[in-house]
Amino acid sequence: MSEQPVIVVGAGIAGLTASALLAHEGVPVILLESHHQPGGCAGTFCRGNFVFDVGATQVAGFEVGGIHERIFRHLQVPLPVCDLLNPGCVVQLADGSHPIQLWHDPMQWAEERERQFPGSKAFWRLCTDLHNSNWEFASRNPVLPASNVWDFWELIRALRPNNLLSGIFSTCSVSDLLFLTGCQKDQRLTAFLDLQLKLYSQEPAKRTAALYGSTVLQMAQKPLGLWHLHGSMQKLSESLANSLLRDGAKLFLKHRVIQLKVATKKESWRIDALDSKGLPKYFSAPDVIFTLPPQSLLDLMPLESGMPKSYRRKLSQLPQPSGALVFYGALDRNYLPSECPTHLQIEAQDPGSVFLSISREGDGRAPAGQATVIASIFAECSYWMSLDESNYRNQKQLMMKKIIQILEHWLGIAPHNWLHKELATPRSFAKWTGRPGGMVGGLGQQPLRFGPFGLHSRTPMNGLWLCGDSIYPGEGTAGVSQSALMACRQLMAQRNKKMYLVS
Repeated sequence: MSEQPVIVVGAGIAGLTASALLAHEGVPVILLESHHQPGGCAGTFCRGNFVFDVGATQVAGFEVGGIHERIFRHLQVPLPVCDLLNPGCVVQLADGSHPIQLWHDPMQWAEERERQFPGSKAFWRLCTDLHNSNWEFASRNPVLPASNVWDFWELIRALRPNNLLSGIFSTCSVSDLLFLTGCQKDQRLTAFLDLQLKLYSQEPAKRTAALYGSTVLQMAQKPLGLWHLHGSMQKLSESLANSLLRDGAKLFLKHRVIQLKVATKKESWRIDALDSKGLPKYFSAPDVIFTLPPQSLLDLMPLESGMPKSYRRKLSQLPQPSGALVFYGALDRNYLPSECPTHLQIEAQDPGSVFLSISREGDGRAPAGQATVIASIFAECSYWMSLDESNYRNQKQLMMKKIIQILEHWLGIAPHNWLHKELATPRSFAKWTGRPGGMVGGLGQQPLRFGPFGLHSRTPMNGLWLCGDSIYPGEGTAGVSQSALMACRQLMAQRNKKMYLVS
């Protein structure tokens, strides 16, 4: 009997990874994407000679044994060309002190921490112990949360005695770690943690799960690392797309899914979509991997679609993730400070802390002697989606002015230096990605939402699987790739087949 097909909804990094993995196993795959290109929030757009990364501007997991390296090795595809970021980021707390540099070398980073946060060794030692336990656990491909016997066995198989010890901290926050190590009164350390954790967990230290935060705080250090792709973030998407097409998967761009429902015989799923001309297209398969935010299912699955009421209620009660305001600018490189970092985080009260990414000479994002500048801040989706057109335009201009002022102040740029400038809002991201309200991240990684307490990849509807930035282990290209691997392994196990990646 021939292998039954799988439909993957959404060609962001999670959907591309899931499709490539399944196609490599010989499973017929149909990947549906509403946009004209794959990549989602890790996509790219052009303005003249400038190439801008839409959302994500750096990646983790390219080191040997990292999730991207393992997946690409499994797929027999070369990793995109990239440079290690050292420092991974420079954090400016705007308190008159020297900026904090996240060095790749652990000893250099330890010395930096001691200069910046004297007396914090115990906190960082505890974070390191938890991170090491977490990383060994994650490398054994656990399934979290466990939903059935197979999931539970895979979870148990990944556990070791030191993981059980770290489990004591499963309901703790990063702030609890500060308290346990006597560092809770260090306001500067707390300010630094709030800035860094917000990037990854969408939450400050007091609301970020300790097991999650202890790892993301050490993503820049060896043996891990943060990486800058040559060309653009689109190179990651293109490599995965080429792999899945090579292995026989079908990629349908400009196909917007408008409805999912259980087929009449309840043996498969039916997906209704509209193609680029607005014509209806119909697809069916026994399994669907859904990579969009799970909140999207509320609109895509009507009451008669087969979704249990209890699950609909659960999805409707999920907190709304943050949106973003993203400034895209360009200028001659000689106007930037000498030795300007590639990634800079700046504390600001109004309009909020800024995460800044600047292209490198020769990285394919700007002509020689010029640079792209991308600056993002968190934004409330509901506010921007509720504005009428006039207020929307006014607020957009006001926020762009404020962001530009911050950049000009910290980088020493004059207003007439800009060669290009524009601002994207949650409305822009809603149009680009199709994500509800223009949300750009997953669920905030609070203690009771992370790991064993998170949203299941295995839904109560047979044959419907979730992956992406709302599913363990969370955001970023590395996180969503891990979740895609987990969903694929569950799906293949359901078909009595195994899928493993070599560490």
